[in-house]
Amino acid sequence: MFPFTDEDLQEPVKNIVEKKISPMLARDGGAMELLAIKNAKVYIQLQGACVGCSASGSTLKYVVEKELKSAIHPDLQIINVPIGQENYLED
Repeated sequence: MFPFTDEDLQEPVKNIVEKKISPMLARDGGAMELLAIKNAKVYIQLQGACVGCSASGSTLKYVVEKELKSAIHPDLQIINVPIGQENYLED
């Protein structure tokens, strides 16, 4: 069982996204929005120059996922939600 509730995760995830990851993406014209946290799954959306970028998969795996898992918990799941699919998040 995952040791944190979704509510427990909200603030730490938000802080890491806003203070560490987003500024890094912004340097290359990209952006990221935290959409939701459900059942230890962090739903994010890559935006700006990240959309359609061939490196976005690597960014998701080696920047976003690595940062969140190392700072919070290794069992977190990070899911990129394509633009237009925001209303169809898994429960």
